Amino acid sequence: MSATRTSSAPSVAVRPPWWPDLSRRGVGLVELMDDPGCDLGLLNATYRAFPVVNGLVAGWRRAYLRRLRPLLSADVTTRLLDLGSGGGDLARALAGWARRDGLALEVVAVDPDERAHAFAASCPVPFGVEFRRASSADLVAAGETFDVVVSNHVLHHLDDGARAAVLDDSARLASRLVLHADIERARGAYLAYRAATWPWRTRSFVHVDGLLSIRRSFTADELVDVAPPGWRVVRQWPFRLLLVREIGIDAPGGAGRADA
Repeated sequence: MSATRTSSAPSVAVRPPWWPDLSRRGVGLVELMDDPGCDLGLLNATYRAFPVVNGLVAGWRRAYLRRLRPLLSADVTTRLLDLGSGGGDLARALAGWARRDGLALEVVAVDPDERAHAFAASCPVPFGVEFRRASSADLVAAGETFDVVVSNHVLHHLDDGARAAVLDDSARLASRLVLHADIERARGAYLAYRAATWPWRTRSFVHVDGLLSIRRSFTADELVDVAPPGWRVVRQWPFRLLLVREIGIDAPGGAGRADA
């Protein structure tokens, strides 16, 4: 892929609407960072902001405490795959939490986008974390397996075929748990995120793309409708959806739904 550099101080000119239609998914919307020709400086600024932004809104600390930490051990190393790892903030956070808890966790973080991989690899790589440029299909073809597979804010980027393929790959790659986390589309989520990320509105894609992400995301009922059998949709406050598959546990008749 190629990226276009503009001036030394580029800015985002797009101004998101205050009150968009959220009655259905905005599947035709394209996030600025998904453009292979987007400004590389703004893209990297976005990756640099993700640890703060995702730390505030993504809810992974709670997911780690409730769903991941009980699977970890101080004696046996757990292998975890982070799909679509972007700038690597989730991989670093999970590895850091496990290390502070005295638990043995090995994180492999993969992203097929060369720009994301280049940024992640250019930053200090903590012990127990490995960054690769790869897709879930690449790992399945290579015969790799992991105890746990996770992703953050990936599902809403995918069309129906790609989403089905990633979910199938995830189930093949994981031996214990799959956890795909995303945003729940809601008016409150949109307005709160717009206000919270106002400082990032011109110097990265965080503000504009986050609002586009909310418009592209699912409601809980919509995600239940498209989830394959064996998957559960769990709502987590605030405005989070977890698509969960516990390996060996099937849900006959389709996906289920629960509140965290």
